[in-house]
Amino acid sequence: MAGRVIAHGGVVPGPRRPFLDAAAASAIIGVFWLPSIIEAAGTWRSVAGLALAAVAAAAMLLHRRLPLAAATTAGAATVAAGMLGLCQDPMLATAWCLYSLALTRASRVPMFVLVFAGAVAVLAVVTGVPEGSPGGLGQRVVIAAAALSVSWLLGVAVGRQVESAREGERARAAEQAVRVQLDVARDVHDVVGHALGVISAEAGVTRGLADASEQELRDTLADIESHARSALEDVQSLVRSLRAGLGVEPGRADTAAPVPGISRLPSLVAAARAAGVRVDARITAPEQVGDVVAAVAFRSVQEALSNVVRHAPGAACTVELHADGDVLVVRIRDDGPGMKDGVSGFGLRGMRERAHLAGGTVTWRNLPDRGFEVEARLPLGGSR
Repeated sequence: MAGRVIAHGGVVPGPRRPFLDAAAASAIIGVFWLPSIIEAAGTWRSVAGLALAAVAAAAMLLHRRLPLAAATTAGAATVAAGMLGLCQDPMLATAWCLYSLALTRASRVPMFVLVFAGAVAVLAVVTGVPEGSPGGLGQRVVIAAAALSVSWLLGVAVGRQVESAREGERARAAEQAVRVQLDVARDVHDVVGHALGVISAEAGVTRGLADASEQELRDTLADIESHARSALEDVQSLVRSLRAGLGVEPGRADTAAPVPGISRLPSLVAAARAAGVRVDARITAPEQVGDVVAAVAFRSVQEALSNVVRHAPGAACTVELHADGDVLVVRIRDDGPGMKDGVSGFGLRGMRERAHLAGGTVTWRNLPDRGFEVEARLPLGGSR
């Protein structure tokens, strides 16, 4: 039932629910109303009884859409018919409608109301009705108290279970939204930061060449254009992936951003070299690496090289990637000035978050003499 809750506070009628309501209405009207109405046949009371019975039946059929109106109407019709001697219904039609009302008000019912309803239900069950009470009125009162209180308690209990399920779904949705935002923020930082860092470094290197030829300038501009276009395509793919993941463009899920992998590491190395970094690449990729682990390895190298380009221009850098048992080791070491004041930026923290999600770790440190080292250790058995 928790999965059938909708905005109006009721329950989505399944294929059998209207038939269940109709069967209950037919049973209650047929057993507790029609005999008295038939006895009054030929009088105005029988017409009034039929009208009141129709009102009670309609309330039972509409109680899921209009719980408050249905419960009030059924109760009024039953009391009126009882006073006219046209029904023997111990408020069962009202109890049927009261369940939906309790379902919609479950989260707002104070504890003392529940205690009172429970006490009434218990007293109704254990109370004895003297035999021969006039017209069976005492018996109907006891049954009515039990039916109404039990219906209310049951509706509140189910309603609170539904609300708890809703809260759980909302919490999971919020957590998923935050996770998606963090993933996108990390990807945008890595893609844009790397591209802009390389572009800036290439432009700076070329500007520092006083005797640069026209061909060298053209080549540099071509590289800058290529990096800018690649970054733009990556950002557009990230946006499409985000929109598809959020259901904004369900038909565009196939255009989601491709997962970067180890096969793209040479392009990162080439871009860093073009930006003036002397890179020694020692990449020995295992035969089988999960997609998640490969993406984390790629982003780790990308961020580390971006940091070298930005903070240690012209430095020598070593990129190592190899398997150590069932662990993929990614190590980037440079001979630049190292990290100042031990303060890490968004990139390093994003690198650590990615590795943690893949079941691995990332550490970084200043080297004893000079330089900086980043090391990621990722499980080869990670998600594929």
